Amino acid sequence: MSRIAYVNGAYAPLNAPLISVMDRGLQLADSIYEVWAVRGGRLYDAEAHMARLWRSLDELRIAHPMSEASLWAVMRETMRRNRVRDGIVYVQVSRGAAPRDHVFPSAAVRPTLIVTAKNLDQRAIAARVERGVRVISAPETRWARRDIKSVNLLPNVLARQAAKEAGAFEAWFVDDDGFVTEGTSSSAWIVDAAGSLRTRALSTALLHGVTRAALIGLARERQLAVVEAPFTIADALAAREAFISSASNPAVGVVTIDGRPVGDGKVGPVTRTLNAVYLGA
Repeated sequence: MSRIAYVNGAYAPLNAPLISVMDRGLQLADSIYEVWAVRGGRLYDAEAHMARLWRSLDELRIAHPMSEASLWAVMRETMRRNRVRDGIVYVQVSRGAAPRDHVFPSAAVRPTLIVTAKNLDQRAIAARVERGVRVISAPETRWARRDIKSVNLLPNVLARQAAKEAGAFEAWFVDDDGFVTEGTSSSAWIVDAAGSLRTRALSTALLHGVTRAALIGLARERQLAVVEAPFTIADALAAREAFISSASNPAVGVVTIDGRPVGDGKVGPVTRTLNAVYLGA
């Protein structure tokens, strides 16, 4: 079955030419995106992802493309047309098509809305959960407003490619002070020597992870200590466990960093528990 996308009011094959060459998302990365995980036909953390989408639009002063109710309807119809039960829904909104200029268009333009949906390889996800993943470190080279989920992802692309070429799954960005900010598409965590969960506090330096927030809530419900504080690569290598989290990978153990083992080099019990509890929530 060919995949179907929603673009500005039309459902069409994924490769249909429906975007203007003058779209500011294409020309200037003047665009934001959001990703929902779908499991068993259910959108996980649905409202929190929608709230983050609206926040990103508002931070960039991009008009909302439609009402929230209408967007939910489009997302579910896109899921239905693509027969998505276990995968993701991707939503992207740009400021729209206008003559190329760094300043905002002088006349009102219609935002460009794209919605796609696809199933993911659940065996590959299960293998990551079971065996864990390798991570490398990379210097922080991104812009200063990482709290906005912008499509300006070239530094992430380069770091993730470096990870792949090193035989790793993810790269952790490290800032000028030596602290880990986050991964290219995930939040970064450790379970420190005291048994506390540690992940960097929210700021403009990192994306406000929806799955991150859900895991913190679940951990605190189970009386696990959570410390929102930065950590270094050395801290991570000395930790009991490390893991990443994202919409499609809720809690996946990190077994090596830069080729060196974390703990005993296996997925730890806290990581496994959080993953199981999140998926069962």
